Amino acid sequence: MREFGVQYWHGLVFGMVLMIAEIFVASFFVFWFGLGALVVAGVLWLYPATGPGAQLLLWALASSLFAFLWFRYVRPRMKDHTKAGIAREAILGESGQVVRMPSGAARGVVRFATPLLGAEEWPFLCEQPVAAGDRVFVKDISGNTLIVEKR
Repeated sequence: MREFGVQYWHGLVFGMVLMIAEIFVASFFVFWFGLGALVVAGVLWLYPATGPGAQLLLWALASSLFAFLWFRYVRPRMKDHTKAGIAREAILGESGQVVRMPSGAARGVVRFATPLLGAEEWPFLCEQPVAAGDRVFVKDISGNTLIVEKR
C-alpha cells in the first residue's frame, strides 16, 4: 500500500474551493485563505519535500499577509468619497456657491466642493434673490433641480 503525501495539486484544489466558497460568504475574507493555499501549492511544486508543518505555517503567514494588505491598503482606497447613491436626506443642508444666477425662466447653477449625488454642479431655484458667489444651502430636491435658500 502507498503512503499518502500532500501533493502540490491538493493545495491548488483547496485554494480554488476556498476562493469559490467566497461567493457564498459575504465577508470577502475566505478568499485570502484560498490565495494562501495557492502560494503553498506553488512552493510545494518547486520544493516537493516541504514538510506539513512548514506548509501550514506558510499558509497561515501568506493568508494573514494577504488579508492585512487588503484591509490596510487596498480596501480603504476603494471607498466612494462622494455622496452618490445616498438618500436625498443626506444632501439636505449641504452648502454650495452660486456660479450662475437665475434669470427669467432659466435656472441658476450652484457648485459644490464635494459632488452631491455624483455631480458637482446642479441647477437650482431659490425664493430669495441671489448673486454669483453667494453661499446657498440645499432645502429640497425637485426632479433634477435643487431648491436652495440663502441664509
